[in-house]
Parts: sequence; C-alpha cells; structure tokens
Amino acid sequence: MSSVLERLSTAVIAGDAENSVKLVHRALDKGMDPKDILDNGLVPGMDEVGIRFRRGDMFVPEVLMSADTMSAGLDILRPLLAAAGTQLIGTVVLGTVKGDLHDIGKNLVGMMAEGAGFEVIDIGFNVPPERFIDAIKEHQPNIIGMSAMLTTTMRAMGHTIRAIEEAGLRDKVKIIVGGAPVDAEFATRITADGYGSNAPSAVELCKSLASAS
Repeated sequence: MSSVLERLSTAVIAGDAENSVKLVHRALDKGMDPKDILDNGLVPGMDEVGIRFRRGDMFVPEVLMSADTMSAGLDILRPLLAAAGTQLIGTVVLGTVKGDLHDIGKNLVGMMAEGAGFEVIDIGFNVPPERFIDAIKEHQPNIIGMSAMLTTTMRAMGHTIRAIEEAGLRDKVKIIVGGAPVDAEFATRITADGYGSNAPSAVELCKSLASAS
C-alpha cells in the first residue's frame, strides 16, 4: 500500500480530520484513483476502528471522531466518485423511531455505512411509520435501519414493520434494528431481518444483506 494511504488510514484511526483532508488531497495530487483512496485509505482505517471498538479498545467519542474524520475525506472524494460513475453497493434509509430523539448511534451507522460504499438516506429522529413508508417509495432502498434508545420507544419498531407490511412494501426491503434496549431476540420477534449490536456490526450486516439481494 502507498505510504500516503497508510498515513490516511492512521489519520482516520486517530480521528485527525485536518490531516485526513490534507492526505486525500495529496493522494489526488499524486494521480491516485478516488476509489483506491476510499477503498485502500479511508475504509481500512474505519475497519480498524470497528475492530478496536468491538474489542473495547476504543469508545464511542473516539469512534465518532474517527467517523467524522472519514467523512471529511469522503466529502472530497464523493463528487469525484460520482463523476466516475462508481457503483454503490446499495442504499440504506436510516431513522430513529417515533417518540425517540436519540440519534448518535444512528449517525455513526450512517457515516460508517457511507464509507463502506452505501448511499445513506438519513430521515432523522422521532420518525413515524408513515415517513419510513414514504422513504421506501421515494428512494427504493435495499435496507431500512431503525434505531431506538429507550425501552418505551423500541415497540415502535414493531409498529413500523407492521405498517410497512400493510403498505405492501415488506418484500421490497430488508429491515435491521439496533439501539441500547434492542437485542437479537427482540429483532426476531418483530420479524426484522437482522440486529446490529453496535455501528460496526450494523454496517457488516448491511453489507451481508446487500450482497445477498
């Protein structure tokens, strides 16, 4: 791997956004392909962040800094990737369910999913079932990701899935869920297609579901 891409990965792990931007520009000045910069610089750094987070060697504030750093680099590459017609691996719609105003976890999943090659449509927090349905119709995503951080709002996930079923759209998307009070048993009970225990695992799940569709 090029030394500039190795340093870019290191900047992502360190949460050094200023250096990340400089290194992306330097790589482009060297004539490197934008997709190579993404795939061999930004993404490996964020993959390592996910490994360290799961291992307990990094914590949410540090992961957020790394995600912001990756996002800063991606902001430079995004128009270049679009101009080159780079194929995205899928579209993910993310939202925190009705009654819940927490969005840090959702935002982190979104940043990491975008870095992994997804188009991410973030429809915000306190999202009623109708807005998820409208987003499916408008964006035709591969995956819907729902987040809840309260035991009192996690039930809204089940209500939303039933509403999607009643709208005749359930077979159009895979649905994943996550958040502090949610677990795999609950995901199965409400007929979700998967559960992400944290942001890195949610993105890995998205990749698995997208490759299977």
